[in-house]
Amino acid sequence: MGAVEHCMKLRKHFPLIRDSDQIYLDSAATTQKPVQVLDAVRDYYNAHNANVHRAAHALSEDATNRFENARNAVAGFINAGSSSEIIWTRGTTEAINLVANSYAGSHLKAGDEILITHMEHHSNIVPWQLIAQRTGAIIKAVKVHKNASLDMDDFYRKLGKRTKLVALVHISNATGIINPVEEVIAAAHRTGAVVLLDGAQAVAHQAVDVQALDCDFYAFSGHKMYAPTGIGVLYAKSALLENMPPWQGGGEMIESVSIEKSSYNILPYKFEAGTPNIGGAIGISAAIDFLQQHDRSAIADHEQQLLKLCTSGLKQIEGVHVIGDVENKTSIVSFVMDGLHPQDIGTLLDQQGIAVRTGHHCAQPLMHKLGLPGTVRASMALYNSRAEIENLIEATQKVRSFA
Repeated sequence: MGAVEHCMKLRKHFPLIRDSDQIYLDSAATTQKPVQVLDAVRDYYNAHNANVHRAAHALSEDATNRFENARNAVAGFINAGSSSEIIWTRGTTEAINLVANSYAGSHLKAGDEILITHMEHHSNIVPWQLIAQRTGAIIKAVKVHKNASLDMDDFYRKLGKRTKLVALVHISNATGIINPVEEVIAAAHRTGAVVLLDGAQAVAHQAVDVQALDCDFYAFSGHKMYAPTGIGVLYAKSALLENMPPWQGGGEMIESVSIEKSSYNILPYKFEAGTPNIGGAIGISAAIDFLQQHDRSAIADHEQQLLKLCTSGLKQIEGVHVIGDVENKTSIVSFVMDGLHPQDIGTLLDQQGIAVRTGHHCAQPLMHKLGLPGTVRASMALYNSRAEIENLIEATQKVRSFA
């Protein structure tokens, strides 16, 4: 079975779109959810609902086992060295904030440098600004080329002895460009810096091996990879976590508490204050099962075919310009059109039953560097078809007549 046929068989698992005429091309914002994930979350609340780690009764023990099995599934999915290196968060944003507040807040001092890039999502900019204000650290940003790819010459110019932390996106949410993260990590480690990768757009589209990458921190969200919203993951090397203070205080993250002082729980619980999103963790585990039960190589091939079809088709329309048109990227196509604002293009496409994202995509510094008010972003997933991309191209051609 070819990649296209394989993925079209998978579409039937997604209730919201399988029988709909709506063309959903906004998966970079959030993916649709397969019935396996919906059933797993529903089953937990219907038949296994209890708090975890808190009680001696059988229902709590059952919930705890399912919850920790989900952590094990995530550890296996990204090849973490241990499940204790997997911290549950609400998403990529909270995971980055955890590192900023706990690691950077306790390790950085005035004059230390945090190196980010101009293509970062706001979630990988603002937390470092807040920490820089608190510690006196200095933020530097690596430039991008006119084609929106990372300027590696500028990276090496700005990476230095004062660089203590490098934070960059694995795959750009605005353009789909895949960064040379292996090279960045190796270079940063040679200077003694630690590296955080924002993997929100990567985990659904390619296999991620955190040990092979040798990154120090890796953050991602469940809802970008067919799981529920409100659940995410921070991977961090155990040695770093052991030396990081808790970020939030409360139940679960403690060993003992008195009025005068507290001692903290072992990893990973030291960083998981309060009742966790148990249903979300079970949902992300189900999403991992869904992905691993199918041919991920065929899925990746299908998404690349859609990317090439979309890119070539849009480029043939007079006045349309694809942003981030490089070889090494995933299934995201951002474009602009002469004479029309991206918001207007998005509205006109929506009137034709096509859902795309418009605006700056929480990447205002990138748009500023490219001299754009924003773009139209079509982001594709395993459930999209060639016919849908052909419809997008035809609909964009009709929109062109309004320019």
